Amino acid sequence: MPFNPLAALRRPGSVEGKVVLITGAARGIGAGLAERFAARGAKVALVGLEPEEQQAVADRIGPNAASWTADVTSWDDLEQATAGVVERFGGIDIVVANAGIATTGFARSIDVSAFEKVIEVDLLGVWRTFRVAMPHVLKREGYLLTVSSLAAITHAPGMANYAAAKAGVEALSNSMRAELAHLGVKVGVAHPTWIKTDLVDSADAHPVFGKLRAGMPGLLGKTYPLEVALDHLERGILRRARTIHVPRWVGALKLIRSFLPPVIELGGRFQGVPEADREALEDIARRGATEAAITGHGGRAATLRDSTR
Repeated sequence: MPFNPLAALRRPGSVEGKVVLITGAARGIGAGLAERFAARGAKVALVGLEPEEQQAVADRIGPNAASWTADVTSWDDLEQATAGVVERFGGIDIVVANAGIATTGFARSIDVSAFEKVIEVDLLGVWRTFRVAMPHVLKREGYLLTVSSLAAITHAPGMANYAAAKAGVEALSNSMRAELAHLGVKVGVAHPTWIKTDLVDSADAHPVFGKLRAGMPGLLGKTYPLEVALDHLERGILRRARTIHVPRWVGALKLIRSFLPPVIELGGRFQGVPEADREALEDIARRGATEAAITGHGGRAATLRDSTR
């Protein structure tokens, strides 16, 4: 019997034969999801800026995976990659807009290009990915997932651009969910807390902001293994969830989010923000504004890409 993508998509929990496009798939959450869904019989399209690492992931998975190099902030890159995915696999059922970067720095002193690149990748990159892939997802009444963050709910010092972008991603998802519901397309948003990935490890190693992160109290500062995030995200995607909280307590914070900003402001005074502000200026003077801001391999690839054009 020939494969019917619409019939398969309506089987709860099945991704067999479906095409899953994942951005930022060279490592971490993106690579892990690609491997898990390929093991479930999906065809996975890996899209991102680190071609060698991404191709290594595709090679590990085998013939049901392929890699496309694309900058999610580039319409041309995304159009070419999406066309390649459709030509190779015949369509797109699920899109996981996972590509994201972060910087470290306070708004008054951070390198302005690095600050804005986070918003461009983490917010506009999601919008552009969805817009380009949407016609194909509509044909299969598929599923779109944005990867937001705990940062969309708790707006910590030193993360102004990241928090703004991730809050925007949540809002984008909520609006699009209402827009696409009558067309059979589901839209979800995921809110992971700190997950042990290259991005978080790099931030923790920062000479100034690593100390701020270490001072976060209780669950707000806890780092979870990558497998925890993959477990929650895999289950959520399989059921085409509207929200995925990693872990579940993140969802409870949404109920009290209006009370969080003053608490974070007060906590910042006692957790070293004034001292970190001075140290950040010293770090910039020593290493340069761009180098002091960059975190993670993906962030380096995206931030330095513009300077090499």
